[in-house]
Amino acid sequence: MICFGHRGASGYEPENTLRSFKRAIDFGCPWIELDVYLVDDHIVVIHDEDLSRTTNGTGRVSTSNFSYLRSLDAGKGEQIPTLEEVFTLVDHQCGINIELKGPGTAAAVGKFLASTRYPKDEILISSFDHHEVALMDPDWNRAALFEQASSEYVDRALALHAVSINLDRHLVTEAVVVKAHRAGLKVYVFTVNAKADLQHMDALAVDGVFSDFPDRVLAMQDKH
Repeated sequence: MICFGHRGASGYEPENTLRSFKRAIDFGCPWIELDVYLVDDHIVVIHDEDLSRTTNGTGRVSTSNFSYLRSLDAGKGEQIPTLEEVFTLVDHQCGINIELKGPGTAAAVGKFLASTRYPKDEILISSFDHHEVALMDPDWNRAALFEQASSEYVDRALALHAVSINLDRHLVTEAVVVKAHRAGLKVYVFTVNAKADLQHMDALAVDGVFSDFPDRVLAMQDKH
């Protein structure tokens, strides 16, 4: 199973911060996952629309200005980073899965990626908002995110020209994995932290997992 550091190594460090991404890289994680919004023409890396859970701020990301967001403590003195800062930190040490959260993120991320000349095999674009994913240049690898049961995972992913379906772990069954694989799709699963759940996903032959504790996934791989 490919290991995606979920918001970095967020089981150990404040999620979606440079500190968290560096911890995942230091573990040897081959991929990190992060979430983005567009604020004042800046692509900021944060998961929640509400600021109160992960920062010392209040209000909503979409109604805040960039200078206010940058003034906040996102944990252990870390700022909310920009996507550009994450790319500078990563510097091709791992792949980057960018989850589009807010409106307008596809266009902004597409423009940013075009300016970086980043290899396409080091980037995965995903979202629960499949319309936003569809706005991305199809040359970039896409993933369709699902958190509710559906019989249309594969069909919706293929309509998006996606390379994978990314599923909540409670949705994964052997039949779903087999159907996706027959359609040429990968199956990536979030968020898998417990040893028993990791072993179960491995037994189901999923292609990758998102974990707050990427070292646990990597340790399991070493035992194979």
